[in-house]
Amino acid sequence: MSLTRRIAHNTFFQISGKIVSTILGVIAIGMMTRTLGQDGFGAYTTIIAFLQFFGILVDFGLTITTMSMIAVPGVDERRILGNLMTFRLVTAALFLALAPLTALFFPYSEEIKWGIALNTLSFLAVAVNQVLTGYFQKELRSHIIALAEIAGRGVLIGLLFIAVIQNRGLLFMIGAIIIGAWTNTLLNFFFAHARVRFVAAWDFDIWKKIIHISWPIALSIFFNLIYLKADTIILSLFRTQGEVGIYGAPYRVLETLATFPFLFVGLVFPVFTHAYEQGDRERLRRTFQKTFDALAVLALPMVAGTLVLARPIMVLVAGDEFAASGPLLQILILAAGFIFFGTLFGHLIVVAHAQKRMILGYAITACIALAGYIVFIPIYSYWGAAWMTVVAEGTILLLTAWMVIRTLQLVPRFSIFLRAFGASVCMALALAYFNTLHVLLLVPIGTVLYGVFLYLFRGIPHEIIRKITAP
Repeated sequence: MSLTRRIAHNTFFQISGKIVSTILGVIAIGMMTRTLGQDGFGAYTTIIAFLQFFGILVDFGLTITTMSMIAVPGVDERRILGNLMTFRLVTAALFLALAPLTALFFPYSEEIKWGIALNTLSFLAVAVNQVLTGYFQKELRSHIIALAEIAGRGVLIGLLFIAVIQNRGLLFMIGAIIIGAWTNTLLNFFFAHARVRFVAAWDFDIWKKIIHISWPIALSIFFNLIYLKADTIILSLFRTQGEVGIYGAPYRVLETLATFPFLFVGLVFPVFTHAYEQGDRERLRRTFQKTFDALAVLALPMVAGTLVLARPIMVLVAGDEFAASGPLLQILILAAGFIFFGTLFGHLIVVAHAQKRMILGYAITACIALAGYIVFIPIYSYWGAAWMTVVAEGTILLLTAWMVIRTLQLVPRFSIFLRAFGASVCMALALAYFNTLHVLLLVPIGTVLYGVFLYLFRGIPHEIIRKITAP
């Protein structure tokens, strides 16, 4: 099977699985918002945002680091994975334990503080899962990732259903999140362990290499988190939990959408790494252009469709109480579009080992965003938070693109981008015309129309279709 077909098939499994798990995730959000209301969901949003600051200390960029270290030809894969997993468990236990202790000094309710303490367990599961995900992405076995994630979401939905019918509160729902997260992680561990036999390893030379590779990524992600999550923390300190809930609902949609480019680019990351290490500049250029085109084909209709359907989407997802979140989703979807392309350039910076040179850019963006949050959130509430998020993501996209162009001399061609843009605009106009229909009808109608317009505009090269469908 050709590399193009392998990537296409793995992308199909990954995206198909992600679509299913996303649907389940949206159902879970809807169950929580309808049961908890604005204030309760605001408390949940505050818990997640608070923990993510400590989760970033645990993250250390290990998904990318795992793929990078085991993608090098001739390495001892089992030894490296054993050390990565042990490193992850030790650092996760250390840093996550700080979260509930720090929360004691914040003016939050007892329920929020208990929620932070309990939910460290789900963050531990996610931390372990990052190493496993990196391994399966390198092996181009994304169907395993997809199946485990769907199983975890299925368990979560089942437990949330019990919470709804028994009228349980926030802490019970957090317990459901913990069990769902560990279901996902343990399934991935079972399938990975059957192939490589994870054994605890304490090779500190490898640990030093992990830290050497990861710390620039981790520091960059930390700055990213400041402009992605400081808004929620500041909002929770200056405004009511109800306002946090109104902002948190569309932000959860943004976070869900943002997983797609990370998954897609993660599948191609080993190809980028191999081409760069082998000095195959032409293969690197071709793969970059194909990935850029694919992201354009996915991101542009997502942005255009959401701009038209944001309010009915939020009512469908979260209930009538969150109709006010619709205009916020229209703003945040612009940030989602920037994230799609920024993910590609961010991964290429890792491929080129240019992480350290980007730290200043991430730091500057974080400072601008943090200053904006502090100034605008007390005055404009979630409107200030949403627009500063767009500014921050747009800035990061420009900086990472500039670094990739400067370092790797990779400049994207915009032929497919412009065709996808034209198809997206036509689709959006059609959706606006039929806006009296229910959103559950408009989404598939929009998808079909976009596919038709994209075909008419020749937005998908015929040779790619032939490679994917060839026996």
